[in-house]
Amino acid sequence: MKLLRVGAKGAEKPAILHTDGTYRDLSSVVSDINGASIGAAGLAKIKAADHGSLPVLDQGSRIGPCVGNVGKFMCIGLNYADHAAETGAAIPAEPILFMKATSAIIGPNDDVILPKNTLKPDWEVELGVIIGKEAKYIEEKDALDYVAGYCVVNDLSERHFQTERGGQWTKGKSADTFGPIGPWLVTKDEIKDVQNLGMWLDVDGHRYQDGSTKTMIFGVAHLVAYLSQFMSLQPGDVITTGTPPGVGMGQKPEPIWLKPGQTMKLGIEGLGEQQQKTKAYAA
Repeated sequence: MKLLRVGAKGAEKPAILHTDGTYRDLSSVVSDINGASIGAAGLAKIKAADHGSLPVLDQGSRIGPCVGNVGKFMCIGLNYADHAAETGAAIPAEPILFMKATSAIIGPNDDVILPKNTLKPDWEVELGVIIGKEAKYIEEKDALDYVAGYCVVNDLSERHFQTERGGQWTKGKSADTFGPIGPWLVTKDEIKDVQNLGMWLDVDGHRYQDGSTKTMIFGVAHLVAYLSQFMSLQPGDVITTGTPPGVGMGQKPEPIWLKPGQTMKLGIEGLGEQQQKTKAYAA
């Protein structure tokens, strides 16, 4: 199933992408697409509904973040061997963890506002993993049982804030609008092999990123199990799992940074596409 949230910010309705391409309103089935509805029981209830009889939502409506009320937005750094190579970084011995503020989350096609005093804003197409049930001290062999589904994430980054202003990476990752997720939460049964998905990102029509989840250093199951050793993962939590090469920071001979008035398009095989326009911060 491809689940989404449709409507104005703060007033999104839960929906499913029907086989005929329409958005069908799930409001009579669940109150939202969130941690309370994406466990096994909730997904079974959604699947059992007569989707063809549900009301059709306006196809021109805004698509919101594909999961609401996210508790934690966990991120993995330098998790693609080819991306680590382009940055000159050593392959990490264990996953690099940091957090992105949940206030960064926006819909997949909402505008991205470049933060005040930005110097080096950058793009990153990433696979998002959405947790479906509480995971605590789990084993890798069981980890995917705790996953509800997957989504596209643009893990936008301000590299000056991230790497040149001391401390940890979170400050460079958490600006408002720096976390587009969606368009859909694609349930895991629709993805045959999460470790073999093509992924790409364009800026103003130029293809910068063209990679695959197969070059991940630590796969999805390992990451979910690993994180669960340090904190419980709750239904609705989002884990974004690293980016392939082609980020602005890695361009040669000089890095390329985002500017106001540009258009990013990105997508992952089977998970849909996003498009955002960049705008300057205005007080």
